[in-house]
Parts: sequence; structure tokens; C-alpha cells
Amino acid sequence: MGDHIARGEDFENKAEKKLGGWGLFGSKYEDAADLYDKAGNCFKLAKSWDQAGAVYVKLASCHLKLDSKHEAANAYADAAHCYKKSNTKEAVSCLEQAVNLFLDIGRLSMSARYYKEIAELYEQEQNLEQAISYYEKAADLFQSEDVTTTANQCKQKVAQFSAQIEKYPRAIEIFEEIARHSVTNNLLKYGVRGHLLNAGICQLCKGDVVAINNALERYQELDPTFSGTRECKLLVDLAAAIDEEDVAKFTDAVKEYDSMTQLDAWRTTLLLRVKETLKAKELEEDDLT
Repeated sequence: MGDHIARGEDFENKAEKKLGGWGLFGSKYEDAADLYDKAGNCFKLAKSWDQAGAVYVKLASCHLKLDSKHEAANAYADAAHCYKKSNTKEAVSCLEQAVNLFLDIGRLSMSARYYKEIAELYEQEQNLEQAISYYEKAADLFQSEDVTTTANQCKQKVAQFSAQIEKYPRAIEIFEEIARHSVTNNLLKYGVRGHLLNAGICQLCKGDVVAINNALERYQELDPTFSGTRECKLLVDLAAAIDEEDVAKFTDAVKEYDSMTQLDAWRTTLLLRVKETLKAKELEEDDLT
């Protein structure tokens, strides 16, 4: 390890000397870039991630001096991937730089990929507002490049996190939009009932029984097969339980569905929110009688 660090620092010092010395404008930056690249590899081998990240940022600067934006963007991405292991804030900053350069040279798919990476870093940090923002940016770029499946994955993240922070109308809008686009696509149509279930659960969280029932009618028009699914039955039963303010009926409907198809953590969390609201209403009425 120490050996790799010593070699890395030696390459870095040589690069600094190249930049500080006299030389033809282009060649000294090319020579320094080569040395910084070698230094970065040594620091990576030593797992000295902060040193590696810092050197790749210097490498990016050399490439920018040479007006090589593509190489500079790749160097910023390399820096970010080192910082990811030690310093999330620096990783995000370097990925932002990479994205901006790739946008400048029209590499939209690369920009989308790195926006998604930034979103994932914010997701790990549980910073859902920022994760939403970057997943939205990634989805827009993936969509513009016709990478529909990845665009939809990003949109689903936006919808899920929007619901988690109680922005239910936004979540509903996205889940319904994905369902609409998927229903005519042979590869994606099998996921439609899941998207409609997600949208329906968000409708339940809003607690407006009329809106829930209207939505269920819309979903059955959107996908005529939906009315025969267990997902539709679950939503119909839950809507009825909410209308009747019957917690036991609500719980039984969830249990019945979960015994056949296990509910994931996201759906479970939202359904528990609905159940707690229902329980509170039941208690209020008990207090009044």
C-alpha cells in the first residue's frame, strides 16, 4: 500500500514540475496529464480514494487546457468514482462537472447516466428532494435518447420518493403516465397493473373516496384487463373499507393480497399510513358516541 502511495506521489510531483516548468504549451499539459493518470492509478491501487480523486480533478484541468472536453469529462467521472468511496459531496461535485462537459459536446446519454448516479448518491444519503430532482433530469435525457426502460425506472423513483414525502398528486401523475405508455408496448404491458396499483395506493393516501372510485373507473378504461386482476380487487376492497371507515375490513383485504403477492416495503409503508388515518377516524367517532 505504502509503496503505491509513494509512487503515486512521485508521479504527482513530476506532473506539478512539468506544469511549473518551461515547455511548449500543448506538450507540457499532455506530459502532466500522462503523469497524473499514472498517479491516479497508483492511488487507486493503494485504496487512497481522496488522493486519487484529487489527482483526477487535476487531470481534468490538464485536458481542459488542451480543449479536450471528452477526456476532461471522463477524468471528472473517474474522480467521482474514487470520491464515492470516501466523500459523497465531492463525488456529486465531480459528476456535475462531468455532466456539464458531456452536455456541451452533445453526449446526452452519458449526461443522463451521470445524472442518475448523482440521484443514486442522494438516495443513499436519504436526501429525497435532491434525489427526485436528479432522477427527473436523468429521465428527461434518457427519454430524449429513446432509452425508454431506463427513463421509466428513473420516473418510478421520482414517483416513489414523491409519495414518501407526501406529494401524492405528483406520484399519481407519474405512475398513471408510465401505465399509459406501457399499455401499448408488448414488453412493458405486463407491468401496467403494478403501476396502476401504485397510483391507486397514492390515491388512497389522499383519502378522497370519490377521487379513488373515479380513478378506478379510469384505470379499467385504460387497461380493460385490469378489472380482473387481484390488484384491482385490492384497491376496490380498500376503497370500500375507507368509505365504511372499517379498519378490520381494510386489514383483511391487505392480508389477503399479501398472502399471494408479497407487498414491498414502499407499498406497505403507504398502506400503513392509510390504515393509521382510518384508525384515527374510528377513534374520533368512538369519542363522539
